[in-house]
Amino acid sequence: MASELIFRGHDPLQTIETYSPKPNKPSWHSLMQALHYILKEQRLLFTIVGIVIATLFFTFLPSTNHTYPTTITNYVSANSYRSENSLSAAPFINSGGKIPLGLKTKGLRIVVTGGAGFVGSHLVDRLMARGDSVIVVDNFFTGRKENVMHHFGNPRFELIRHDVVEPLLLEVDQIYHLACPASPVHYKFNPVKTIKTNVVGTLNMLGLAKRIGARFLLTSTSEVYGDPLQHPQVETYWGNVNPIGVRSCYDEGKRTAETLTMDYHRGAGVEVRIARIFNTYGPRMCIDDGRVVSNFVAQALRKEPLTVYGDGKQTRSFQYVSDLVEGLMRLMEGEHIGPFNLGNPGEFTMLELAQVVQETIDPNAKIEFRPNTEDDPHKRKPDITKAKDLLGWEPKVPLQKGLPLMVSDFRQRVFGDEKDSSTTG
Repeated sequence: MASELIFRGHDPLQTIETYSPKPNKPSWHSLMQALHYILKEQRLLFTIVGIVIATLFFTFLPSTNHTYPTTITNYVSANSYRSENSLSAAPFINSGGKIPLGLKTKGLRIVVTGGAGFVGSHLVDRLMARGDSVIVVDNFFTGRKENVMHHFGNPRFELIRHDVVEPLLLEVDQIYHLACPASPVHYKFNPVKTIKTNVVGTLNMLGLAKRIGARFLLTSTSEVYGDPLQHPQVETYWGNVNPIGVRSCYDEGKRTAETLTMDYHRGAGVEVRIARIFNTYGPRMCIDDGRVVSNFVAQALRKEPLTVYGDGKQTRSFQYVSDLVEGLMRLMEGEHIGPFNLGNPGEFTMLELAQVVQETIDPNAKIEFRPNTEDDPHKRKPDITKAKDLLGWEPKVPLQKGLPLMVSDFRQRVFGDEKDSSTTG
């Protein structure tokens, strides 16, 4: 028997009605439902009471003046790309493009790599005296804490033990890049480390300058001229350097550092300055570092013979450290990239320098000749015409005036060290 589907309660012969949607309710019906919800269980009363309480609270709450801690000022100084005194000032970055009133700082925030060294510490002194905030970065290979200890406790001074071969993140306005051993004794001690400092260290600091928009000053050297065939040396002279000699880690390292500096300037728009420093002397110079002035002074004080290498007819030009610092600051604050020779054009042979040291310390000091060192330049004298014309700079302190100041510092350190060693021995 065939089965069939039967619709219960319906006549199977009746025609099926078509589906019709539920008729829409009028809009006033939805409004009545909302009012009924609000009025139910006294919801409206609780809402009104909450509004009244909040109004009274904010009406009678005492107004407070927001004061900014002093650390905010330091934050602004650390993160602004240029302060108001900078030659190419840029505003502190915020939505309005302006520094809030009361948060502006007059001094620059400056990092000095190698700032605990001989030249670096004198530069730090000048910057601190000018009112800037200074961060010294030094690994103390040749630098000494004693050179900057007198700034400890000053809130504008910071000291970081760090090797520039490793990256460093800071927020500053200017970077003075001095980090590198500068005497033959020190840079020959570890030549690979020396060239890494010149190349990788310079790369790191240039990368920092690029990221934060800081102006960058490279302290290069007269050694980029090598054993010069041109005398005196002008900045356009390309030099005569032995690329595989014992001094090449320093000579070629500095030449590469100059290349990197100019490449970052041309390729990345970094503001750069290049100084080529000639022989410099003064207080805080490393004792027995192999440079002729410090050698002669230390030997004369210790009653030792003054060692002259070769025939003593090699010439050098000696500038006092305060003159160099003045030149570096003028270069950084000026509008010219360089390179600039910074040195004293007064030329002395090694024998003449030995005689000046004799006159200053001990007329009876003897002179001892030794074989000349490898790749030692025969002549070195800067042409500073460019620095005179564009920076308005020239050295002021003659050797006869500056040398006694250095001798006084060395005398205190040499005999002080000897006393300390004798008491502790």
